[in-house]
Amino acid sequence: MPYRRLPNTDKARLRALQKAYRMLEKNGSDSLPFSESTLTSLRAFLPSFQNAMINLEAAKKNQVRKNTEHTELVRKARMYVSHYIHVMNFAIIRGELKATVREFFELETYGQNLPPLNTENDLLDWGKRIIDGDQKRIMHGGSPIYNPSIALVKVHYEKFADSFRFQKTLQATTARLSTQLGDLRQKSDQLILDLWNETEASFEHLPDHKKRIMCEPFGLVYVYRKSEKERLKAERLQSKFSFE
Repeated sequence: MPYRRLPNTDKARLRALQKAYRMLEKNGSDSLPFSESTLTSLRAFLPSFQNAMINLEAAKKNQVRKNTEHTELVRKARMYVSHYIHVMNFAIIRGELKATVREFFELETYGQNLPPLNTENDLLDWGKRIIDGDQKRIMHGGSPIYNPSIALVKVHYEKFADSFRFQKTLQATTARLSTQLGDLRQKSDQLILDLWNETEASFEHLPDHKKRIMCEPFGLVYVYRKSEKERLKAERLQSKFSFE
């Protein structure tokens, strides 16, 4: 005998609820096979669940879209910060700057090597150190470094930093909406279970196959086991040959 399969995705949950609600719109509340309290719950819950799904999907799409822009800003900021450090190190090698200038940037332990710039947090930290360090160096009588200038480094660093903070806001929004939908998901499962139980109970007097036919328009999903599918297929073939 086929068994009921409760929805296990949000889209499937929404379809089940919408089917029951469409039957309400089509037939009116008097002819529905579930209780007035369950009907009231359906009316109140469906819009909130649907809106929660829409809001979360929009937040995810916005995060993905903005992440494409953010990735490019990260790449440019990392490139300008690293190039600035390389140019400074080349100037030290040529004897145009003293090695002690690295102290302004807290780079003395790295020598001619770059500090860690692999993660965005590293880039956020070292970008600020480079910009602040160059300001200290100039205040102590240092001459400007070009190609790239610190002004250009700062422009790309600040674009990245603003985008970094915005990404954190988007991530927090997505996480909050995901939590909200998770809370509603538990309520939807209970509501669907109530709808299905009450609907089946209303048609309990009918034979099993007719009961399933009456219940399916209200969102109930029945699944045939493999053996049942094979048996039905064999029966259809037998009927076909008998007819011929």
